[in-house]
Amino acid sequence: MEKTVAQKLEALTKLQNIDSELDEIKTVRGALPEEVSDLEDEIIGYETRVQNYNQDLEDIDEQISSNKQSIKEAEKLIKKYEEQQMNVRNNREYDAITKELELQQLEIQILEKKTNESKGKIESKNQEIEGTKQLLEERTKDMESKKDELDGLISESEEEEKHLLSKREKASKDIEERLLLSYNKIRGSANNGLAVVKVTRDACGGCFNIVPPQRQADIRVKKKIIVCEHCGRILADADEIAEVKAPKKRRTTKAKAK
Repeated sequence: MEKTVAQKLEALTKLQNIDSELDEIKTVRGALPEEVSDLEDEIIGYETRVQNYNQDLEDIDEQISSNKQSIKEAEKLIKKYEEQQMNVRNNREYDAITKELELQQLEIQILEKKTNESKGKIESKNQEIEGTKQLLEERTKDMESKKDELDGLISESEEEEKHLLSKREKASKDIEERLLLSYNKIRGSANNGLAVVKVTRDACGGCFNIVPPQRQADIRVKKKIIVCEHCGRILADADEIAEVKAPKKRRTTKAKAK
């Protein structure tokens, strides 16, 4: 059976009241959930940074090992060329071997320089790791402290919140899907969480802009769902306009002729 507009507005108002109670519980928790979430993300960032630093250290160690191996190979070649140099038959062969010797000696110098630079990088990375671990420890303590505080607040209102969430689920089923989607959309964009409001003292209960008398009359008869033309909130009801009586005219008496 199709629900009347009045029934739909009543269901929306009921849902709004439940959501407002849930919002009040969340307000008590303040910014703690966001702070805990931000700290958890920050901690993950620091842990990832330490992992990356450790990977860099492994790569540098591998490069140093590779350089040492290349130096050993160069030293073997130098020894080999020195032996060949003793048995040359002419100046041309001697000069060629001498050139090879110089190239291998230069290669060793370059590799030793790279190794020393890599050792400097290791020292720098270790300092960065130490600094990051210190920050990680501080943020972890902050997160644990705030999480304990948040858990305390959650435990205080846990039963009430579960009860309200159960009520919300039931209340949501009484509202057609299209209308529920609109409600959730309006509520999500409203900074105070109000999607369904009442017109009070001629003003929208959400944005406090004036609602014209004729529009208020339409809202009260509940023949169609009306939204505020300024903020888009659903206007579920409106206060009755008190009848303003015109002041009585004072009777005047004519002055008697003397």
